[in-house]
Amino acid sequence: MSSKQGVVGSIVSLWWYPVKSMLGEELIAAEVTQGGLLGDRAYGLIDGSDGKVATAKNPRKWPELFGFHAALGATAAPVRITLPDGTAVTSDQPDIHQILSKALQREIRLESAAHSSPAGVSEQYWPDMEGRDHRDTVTDFDLPAGTFFDCAVVNLLTTSTLARLRELYPQGRFEIPRFRPNIVVETASGEKAFVENAWIGQTIEVGDAVRLSITAPCGRCVMTTLAQGDLPQDAGILRTLVQHSKAQVGVYASVLRRGTVRRGDSLRLV
Repeated sequence: MSSKQGVVGSIVSLWWYPVKSMLGEELIAAEVTQGGLLGDRAYGLIDGSDGKVATAKNPRKWPELFGFHAALGATAAPVRITLPDGTAVTSDQPDIHQILSKALQREIRLESAAHSSPAGVSEQYWPDMEGRDHRDTVTDFDLPAGTFFDCAVVNLLTTSTLARLRELYPQGRFEIPRFRPNIVVETASGEKAFVENAWIGQTIEVGDAVRLSITAPCGRCVMTTLAQGDLPQDAGILRTLVQHSKAQVGVYASVLRRGTVRRGDSLRLV
């Protein structure tokens, strides 16, 4: 274990999302590989009509995705999906594509990232909101080759950022699931500010082995406003982000050194 010098916080929550844009699950520990948390975004849904990867970034086309919950066992396969009506299915069922197509009312197939096409395309709806480059329109974007990630493979968010956002918009519920991070960091300082932005360009050691390169801020979209679980739909969430943080919350990271991370592990700048 490294010394406590440079400690910026500790892991208070760990998450993965086995199927892109479905609800995920909280973890106690996770294996971190060059491709992110093992099992994260391991699967995606492919639209049979245009070949694009389904995403809640376009809720007009995919309004029900946050009604689905995906979970993985210790072996990371198959994935278990609970439908909005409570029915549970697994990815190894021969009729899985038909079941999901019926539930989503679109022809789709469930695909593993390990067998995905070299470069996937997805799409994003931009609400009609002041301060955004695009308004009330849909644009396409490319996914990193062979993955179902939108951008980088690891996403970090601090409790300091959530606390600051709650100050800025007390009526809003700034809860972890709205932002779909992998690692939530309880900051050592306890301040209410966007502290992780200062980590960009630096290396962070997590626990005993894992090292992450903090690469960029995480741009946020309409997904943060959508209803999920007991969280209501709230356009004020994104409006607050646009006004106070350029719609950037949390940071992206790449993996420099793999290993296991656990809830409670310290994070240190190195």
